[in-house]
Amino acid sequence: MLKSARKKEKDPEGRMPLVEHLRELRNRLVKSLLAIVVAAVVAAFFYEAIINFITKPVLESVGCELSFAELAEAHKGTTCARIVMMDLLGPFTLALKVSLMAGVIFASPVWLYQLWAFLAPGLHRHEKKYALSFVAAGFPLFLIGGYFAYRVLPTTAKVLIEFTPVGVDNLLPLDKLLDLVTRMVIVFGLSFELPLLLVLLNFGGVITGKRMLGWWRAMVMGITVFSAVITPSTDPLTMIALAAPIVVLYFAAVGISLLNDLRAARIAAAGPADDEASELDLTPEELGEIEPVAAPPALPEAGSGQDGRREGLDDVT
Repeated sequence: MLKSARKKEKDPEGRMPLVEHLRELRNRLVKSLLAIVVAAVVAAFFYEAIINFITKPVLESVGCELSFAELAEAHKGTTCARIVMMDLLGPFTLALKVSLMAGVIFASPVWLYQLWAFLAPGLHRHEKKYALSFVAAGFPLFLIGGYFAYRVLPTTAKVLIEFTPVGVDNLLPLDKLLDLVTRMVIVFGLSFELPLLLVLLNFGGVITGKRMLGWWRAMVMGITVFSAVITPSTDPLTMIALAAPIVVLYFAAVGISLLNDLRAARIAAAGPADDEASELDLTPEELGEIEPVAAPPALPEAGSGQDGRREGLDDVT
């Protein structure tokens, strides 16, 4: 009964006291943390599978099939590396880190929805639809960027290992390798979020699609340079494999922004929406000539008699 009464008391426009905002924020955070913890606990049972999935491309690219002594005896000039753990607490700490990272990734639909649900009451009806669309599109784009990082990782590891001097063995601590993979996944994932950010700025009225279209030369050059820096491979195909999807997404964002500008122009010409107040301009230039308001007719002057009484009126009135 109390919950139903509280729901009925909520303002339809999402307005509520500061205490209610803080209480709702606390509830959203608790739900998000619970989802992350549950996903992390489930991921802990698949800890070895996740580690094998992360290290597989690196081992296939630069892993040593023979021991360092056997490689030296065979006089093989192949540069390779072995993944090792450097301390006693390393495996336990790594298991916690991997499980937590997997929990954040797998529970992202839940905490992204909680973030949207917290912001939605302050938005208009059409803004809620757009916000939910941005949240729904952001997660797949981030996963696509992470997939490209995973595919580029073997070539990146091979190029970096080739800088090893002759006669020096390569031992890769597993925790540092995990940090490297995490950074690459985050960088690649965020780079694929760039078009979504531009669309968000366009829907917010910060930039127009026409201006974004005028940036296409600088954007293509910047994306190409970024791809060349983030992929230290000398193979141009790897750089193009990363740059091409981002460029395509950028032009898709430009097209969406141009269509949104046309839609906004039609809405502005049609007038305000039902849930928006119209803007009033009360300047004299817009209102034209203002007719003067006639003064009310004055009361006829009443003469006073010798005793100070008004004519026609007695003392009572």
